[in-house]
Amino acid sequence: MADPALILPLSAVLTGWMVAGGSPGPATLAISGTSMQLGRRAGLTIALGVLMGSATWGIAAALGFSAVMVANAWFFEVLRYAGAAYLMYLAVKSLRSAWRGDPVAPVTSGRQKSLFYKGLLLHLTNPKAILSWGAIYAIALAPEAGTASVWRLFLSLVSASSVVFLGYALVFSWRPVALGYARAKRWFELTFAALFGAASFKILTARLT
Repeated sequence: MADPALILPLSAVLTGWMVAGGSPGPATLAISGTSMQLGRRAGLTIALGVLMGSATWGIAAALGFSAVMVANAWFFEVLRYAGAAYLMYLAVKSLRSAWRGDPVAPVTSGRQKSLFYKGLLLHLTNPKAILSWGAIYAIALAPEAGTASVWRLFLSLVSASSVVFLGYALVFSWRPVALGYARAKRWFELTFAALFGAASFKILTARLT
């Protein structure tokens, strides 16, 4: 039975959300790279950080923060520069790793925490993330939708995101994929540096619409 609070079928909303979330970008790049290099546990950890960042923006948008952000363009600018700077930092880090041929360091409990925060920061410094949440609420929910409908949609979208992000970690930590990374680590790191740099430039040149 269709939910009267939704303008579009939930299956269509979730499919579009998962396709957008799973498309190449800073988050999926970080998850896939970490999973190949450091293994499944590390990949799942950074994926959980990304998921937490996404959920944080989802809650903020549900509370109306996306509208506040649109009305105050300076906040978007702060996030935009912070996000671009963080992605450029990751690009330089990958480039240095490729240049020096750094060995893979063991994953300690402290490093597990840093991976979680890396994933969290990737999403919290992405100014488009909260706008995406605000847009999906506006597109999917009927004007008369109540608070309960907003939170039901939020939980559905977070569940869909968890399938995408955790799925990336599982797929790219698969042993044949990890072995391929080990054989061509330097080329992977150069590719990551280029893609993180491109993502930084894209965010830096983004405009609030």
